[in-house]
Amino acid sequence: MNLSEDKFEPTEIYNFILTKVEELKDYIFKIELSDREAQEKQEEIKEALDSIVYKLNSNINELKDNSEWDKFTIAFYGETNAGKSTLLNGLMGEKLAIVSPKVQTTRNNIKGIYTDENKQIIFIDTPGIHKVNSKLSSVMIDSAITSIKDANIVLFVVAGNKKSLSVFDYNVLKKLKEAKEKNKNFHIIGIINKIDRIKKEIIIEKIKELNNELEFDYIIPVSAMLREGISYILKRIEELLPKGPKYYSEDEYTDQTVREMCEEIIRGKALKLLNQEIPHGLYVEIESFKEAKTKKGEDIVNIETVIYTKKSTHKGIIVGKNGEMLKRIGSYARADIERMLDKKVNLQIWVKVRKNWLDNDLFLNRFKKK
Repeated sequence: MNLSEDKFEPTEIYNFILTKVEELKDYIFKIELSDREAQEKQEEIKEALDSIVYKLNSNINELKDNSEWDKFTIAFYGETNAGKSTLLNGLMGEKLAIVSPKVQTTRNNIKGIYTDENKQIIFIDTPGIHKVNSKLSSVMIDSAITSIKDANIVLFVVAGNKKSLSVFDYNVLKKLKEAKEKNKNFHIIGIINKIDRIKKEIIIEKIKELNNELEFDYIIPVSAMLREGISYILKRIEELLPKGPKYYSEDEYTDQTVREMCEEIIRGKALKLLNQEIPHGLYVEIESFKEAKTKKGEDIVNIETVIYTKKSTHKGIIVGKNGEMLKRIGSYARADIERMLDKKVNLQIWVKVRKNWLDNDLFLNRFKKK
């Protein structure tokens, strides 16, 4: 199996991993050990690998029993800063995606996994569509468009306080219309967000405007910030979802790694505190993430992070006078990370200049949809 291929069945992935685990078991037990302690460790490894094999086989059987495993995916779509990330956070009850007024603050296709007693819903939050002015913009737009192909339901989000639909909104609606014509099981829900900022007459006008462009399954006015209309969206989604098994445990709510979530938190705090002082050209990378114990025996996580920016003048702004701004970013980010991890955190942040990172292929590989 070639893992670089674009598409393969989930059972193929499991079988591939299963084969590799079995090969690893065989390799380990070909090693002859005379030391008793080493033999005991070898036996522990065998038991751990046997447990992995059992879980893999269980998952393979479940996937074979239900081939519609992927029909729970819902993508957010719309223009930049229409409130997609805030809406996702409202639906999830967790702060998953960066929320900031800056363009393109949602970098990765972050999945939220919503589970209750009746349903499990997998959300994908996509970068907003806007003019291409760097390789990063192109990559993010490609990633957002690809999400249409992966989703069974799209939540098309528009800001109610915008005068009219933009050119980009019309482009997205055109693609959604094409997708719906090709697949009758593809559903689209229109979301008019930020209704707390507009009058009722405007809401009615917005509903008419959307209805003129596309046949939506539903059009729902909401205020993601005030959590108005959130429960109604979940009810309408449940009506459109097929029956099937849960593929994630109830305590899972995102497929991001802890590192990625911490990077998102740090970047979000930086953008919020810096406000309009710098553009969105910030990139956060955790270089070291180590769990340890304090002298008192308490759990602590030591995190070393770099904030990359493309201009030396921006570095000065991020650091601030006497390092005050960087201290504030670190303090706010650390508090959020500690709440998320339920552990003490020692967070160290450096700021470095990397002039052309927005067009650097090595960096951009992180943002490409896997």
